[in-house]
Amino acid sequence: MNLDTLKPQITDIINNNVDVKKTMQSICDLLQSNIDTYNWVGFYMAHQSEPTLHLWSQAGIPTDHLVIPFGKGICGQVAVSNSNFVVEDVHAQDNYIACSIHVKSEVVIPMFKDGKNIGQIDIDSNTINAFNEADERFLEWINVQVATLL
Repeated sequence: MNLDTLKPQITDIINNNVDVKKTMQSICDLLQSNIDTYNWVGFYMAHQSEPTLHLWSQAGIPTDHLVIPFGKGICGQVAVSNSNFVVEDVHAQDNYIACSIHVKSEVVIPMFKDGKNIGQIDIDSNTINAFNEADERFLEWINVQVATLL
């Protein structure tokens, strides 16, 4: 699928925003239902004073990982590194937090507001090596759009 074909729908969701968490949920639902390799989609937002990430919205199999400490797992590492993290094979990662036995790869893209890492979008796939540079650019674009609401 050409990811850019979803941008107008995401723009409509952002423009019709009434509640940030509902908007994020709508984006998760759209991505998870339209992109075959996006089996789980979620937004984790930073709680700086703790420091932890809190799950605000997700589409796919429910997770027990509602709060993730900075530094723990792929999401926690991105909260510290401020850099995209693409994992071709989650079983090759020592610091991976297993959410489902079916997950094979993951991509986590940080979200910034005023230069500060405020959260991230996290995508799990049941396909090994499911993500590429086009996914990274697309998810970065989504995070820029969502950050305008925060």
